[in-house]
Amino acid sequence: MSLNAAFLDYGSLDMNDLDFQALRDCFQRFELYIATTPDQVLSRLRNIDVAITNKVVLDAQTIEQLPHLKLILISATGTNNVDLAAAKARGIVVCNCQGYGTASVAQHTLTLMLALATSLIRYDRAVAAGRWQQASQFCFLDYPIIELSGKTLGIVGYGELGQEVARLAQAFGMQVLVANIPGRPAHADRLALEELLAQVDFLSLHCPLSEHTRHLIDAQALARMKPTAFLINCARGGIVHEADLLAALNQGILAGAATDVLSVEPPTSGNPLLDHTPDNLIITPHSAWGSVQARQRIVDQLTENTLGFLQGQIKRQVNF
Repeated sequence: MSLNAAFLDYGSLDMNDLDFQALRDCFQRFELYIATTPDQVLSRLRNIDVAITNKVVLDAQTIEQLPHLKLILISATGTNNVDLAAAKARGIVVCNCQGYGTASVAQHTLTLMLALATSLIRYDRAVAAGRWQQASQFCFLDYPIIELSGKTLGIVGYGELGQEVARLAQAFGMQVLVANIPGRPAHADRLALEELLAQVDFLSLHCPLSEHTRHLIDAQALARMKPTAFLINCARGGIVHEADLLAALNQGILAGAATDVLSVEPPTSGNPLLDHTPDNLIITPHSAWGSVQARQRIVDQLTENTLGFLQGQIKRQVNF
């Protein structure tokens, strides 16, 4: 079967450091677009058999107007940008990518924990401002430094990623507690979130955003934590109530926080955490997943998903 394919937003994945050759070899014609606006989607997919998208929306109305489309490949795990039911009704297979960023996100999570524990960003900024050059001693220790060893990490979301974070934390000598997630069946070996919050020195979020987890960490939850505790969010921005977090950091309710995600990305209309960033808050631009190895795994899985479709052994289908 000869297939024509188009990758609508490969610029969200490739920094000119990935190998697309095996994926190219799957297709008779393979078109790469750095980005695609909504009004360009139809023209770019009109004679295409395979659409590859990271975040470009393929809704029911669009899918109905693409008679050649046979396969949609999502270069991410989330599927909210594709109308799965509409694709199924048209006999179009939809496959996603899975588990590609576990090592990268877990590494980033520990990086943020260590940065908070050592006041790394504060010291870096102080040195850049000339503080060390003016010190009366060989060093200055104006900002608190703590060790992870002996501290307690609470994890919300104990899938593959949460378990890898736990493994790395235990290598640093941390005790790990796991919370039950509201709206899901409870596990006997896990704690209610309210109980867990009061015990942890670090809280790390790795759960999906859903109706049960939106604003899961709000003012009430933050008030249950120790004033010496830290919050890490490498999950989804909407899980944390951002205005409540900002207030907690400014009022000393929480020692510090780090987030790789915001409620709206990119934050083109501003965000309370960006508008008034305190020095005990670290923000990274949803980059935790983005190691070159993780991004190459996505390309490799796109290839596997395409070959599986061609060979009648479909992989990672999400619209059964």
